[in-house]
Amino acid sequence: MTLTDQSTQVRPGEEIDVARIDRYLKAHVPGLSGSATISQFPGGASNLTYLVAYPEHELVLRRPPFGQKAKSAHDMGREFRILNQLNVGFPYCPKAYAHCTDTSLIGSEFYVMERVKGIILRSDLPPQLNLDADRTEALCKSFIDRLVELHQVDYHACGLADLGRPEGYVQRQVEGWSSRYEKALTPDAPRWTRVVEWLREKQPADHVRPSIVHNDYRFDNVILDPDNPMRIIGVLDWEMATLGDPLMDLGNSLAYWIEADDPPPVQLMRRQPSNAPGMLNRRQFVEYYAERSGIRIDNFDFYYCYGLFRLAGIVQQIYYRFHHGQTQDRRFAQFIQMNRLLEHMALQVIDASDL
Repeated sequence: MTLTDQSTQVRPGEEIDVARIDRYLKAHVPGLSGSATISQFPGGASNLTYLVAYPEHELVLRRPPFGQKAKSAHDMGREFRILNQLNVGFPYCPKAYAHCTDTSLIGSEFYVMERVKGIILRSDLPPQLNLDADRTEALCKSFIDRLVELHQVDYHACGLADLGRPEGYVQRQVEGWSSRYEKALTPDAPRWTRVVEWLREKQPADHVRPSIVHNDYRFDNVILDPDNPMRIIGVLDWEMATLGDPLMDLGNSLAYWIEADDPPPVQLMRRQPSNAPGMLNRRQFVEYYAERSGIRIDNFDFYYCYGLFRLAGIVQQIYYRFHHGQTQDRRFAQFIQMNRLLEHMALQVIDASDL
């Protein structure tokens, strides 16, 4: 059984026209010949990702999801630009080949990039990797090192100084996610009122050293070398990348980080092997990040609580599409329970915080 991430049959309702894609790609990507086949990568809950395979080439196509989309989200042209320009300073971005703005081809814009073949870790560490606790800890630290490396990129040198507005980033994120959450409310969704009030009251000033923030950095968005699984060779899903406070990005990543001692209901939400023996816990994660980045972190509770609220906003936007019948993906039926659990976790952080 191969550990390399595999595509599967396209989900019902998410098909794309292979003949139209084939004509477009052969006109815009040199060296393609033969017939194309299209399959779909099963991971991810936002943009849809397909494998377009030719006899001698494999490409990855990314398009927005079907149904209602948040304003400014799923900007294919922006993600295409980030991949090609950020690679100058952060050599883990796949090369992007073409961006199509003609929505008549498949019903939306899309872009096509190289396929970086490798291992993507999802819920659990594959036993075939034979990672003991020491090697798992080393992999965990390598994962954090790449985040630190991203936050230290000279975005001016990459031509990405106009990617976002670092000034006022913290406040803008709190208010922006509050607004997006309200717009995605369904009758069965929690309100998050107390959490939003706490975030507004406790928000710190922007960090003095802004950076590129990935905004979705987690293990299932990194690719491991199949010949050396301790080495990260790719980082995916740049749709939400911008310029801002690196500690807000840290909070985003920690919102996904379910550790071994978390209670059973929280374990059910885990989507990466962050609970494996050798993985750092959240506090150790923050301490290691601070050591490697040289950034002092005194108010971790705020960034973690913000990350939980932002994750709930993403979850609720996806659930909104399912609730209104705009997607048939049954995975999203349980997202309302995840939203409620995230609110409970955030309230626990607030109750225990000395901020």
